[in-house]
Amino acid sequence: MMQPNPRKTTSIRRLGTVEIEPLKNAVLALPDEVWDAENASKPNRFGALDATRHIIFRFVSNFRDWRQSYDRPLWNDWREKLEPVLTAATADYGYERGAFPRVMLARMAPGGVIHPHRDENPAAKWPHKIHVPILTNQNVSFYVDGVRYQFAEGEAVEVNNMGLHAVENRGLTDRIHLIFEYYDLDQAEPAWLANLTR
Repeated sequence: MMQPNPRKTTSIRRLGTVEIEPLKNAVLALPDEVWDAENASKPNRFGALDATRHIIFRFVSNFRDWRQSYDRPLWNDWREKLEPVLTAATADYGYERGAFPRVMLARMAPGGVIHPHRDENPAAKWPHKIHVPILTNQNVSFYVDGVRYQFAEGEAVEVNNMGLHAVENRGLTDRIHLIFEYYDLDQAEPAWLANLTR
C-alpha cells in the first residue's frame, strides 16, 4: 500500500508569515493574456479544479515519481522572485537539502470553486503541499476533511492533500495562491516507490 509521507500534516500546518510584496506586485502586473496562454498549456488538467487558472513554473515529469520534475518556460524569468518566498516558507522544516518538484500560481475568480478531492497520484503522496496566498479576501474558505480554514495573504500553510480538500471564493475579488511542493532529499524513500518505478 502506498502510505503517504509520515512527515506530512494530517490537517494544516501554519508555517508563518513570509515577505510577498515584490512577488505580489509582479503577479498583479501579469496581463490576462499571460494567464490565458499559460493556463491553456498547463499539465495539471483535473476535473476538480473547475475554472481555476494556473501558471506552472515547475512540474513533475511523471505522476508516479516526485523525484522527476522539469522547469517550464517562465521559471527562469520568475525564479529570483519565487525563490525567496519558497525558502522562507519552508525554513520551519529544517531540511538541509530540499527540493521543489511543483511550483505554480492558482487564480480563482469570484464565485469559483475547487470541488472536494484528494491528490491521488503517487507523486503527490510524499512532498509537503504548501500554499502562500498572494491575493485573497475574507470570504475565501479552504476545507480539509470538512473543517473550514482561512489563510491570510503572505501566510505559508502546509495542507493535507491526502485528505478531502476543497476551496470556495465567495468574495468579490480573485484569490491567487502560490502553491508548491517540497520534500527532503535526505529522507529515506518509501519502499513502495521502487515498485512503481521499475
